Amino acid sequence: MVVLLLVLAAGLVAMGCVRADQVRRWRRSLSPSAPEVPDSAFVVARVALFGMAGIGVFSAFQFMAVVADAEWSDDELSHAVGQATEELNGTSRFSDIYGEDSGFDEEFATMIEDEVVENGGGGAPQSGVDAGAAPLNKPSGADYTVQAAGADAAFCVHVVRTRSKGGDYEPPGIAGNPGTVTVPNYDFAVTSRKGEC
Repeated sequence: MVVLLLVLAAGLVAMGCVRADQVRRWRRSLSPSAPEVPDSAFVVARVALFGMAGIGVFSAFQFMAVVADAEWSDDELSHAVGQATEELNGTSRFSDIYGEDSGFDEEFATMIEDEVVENGGGGAPQSGVDAGAAPLNKPSGADYTVQAAGADAAFCVHVVRTRSKGGDYEPPGIAGNPGTVTVPNYDFAVTSRKGEC
């Protein structure tokens, strides 16, 4: 798209640079009885052609800026993954009261993606991040390869989940009786390195 706009702008500039006497000769050869074109018409035509070429060049640069804003650079991704790792490291979360760990991979992948996007900074896109879970992940330790649209770099985020009974939540029972349910708490240790997992 950008190339097309720039080629079109170059064509318009080339048309605007054609001399008036050359155009008059072409007209006479095609239609000898046609009335003579005044110099003012050539001035107006040149202004219009150069103006349209300028709009084409401006549109090409605007399009390039939009594309740049929709893609991550390696530096943006590196910074965002580093910040996300720092923010997720040392956090804790409650887990399912039934002890079902099947959703752990998907849940933590989403957390990593959200943190990376949040820490991308003002110039980075607000989407396009993928945290792919390694095939042999376990709830106790898991790896995620973080990549982003437009960036060539990839980062491996390693997550260790440790049971923290001191942080468990026991909701009160009915009518002041002791509760019978314990919501387990887990602490997370998160590190990252450059490269796929």
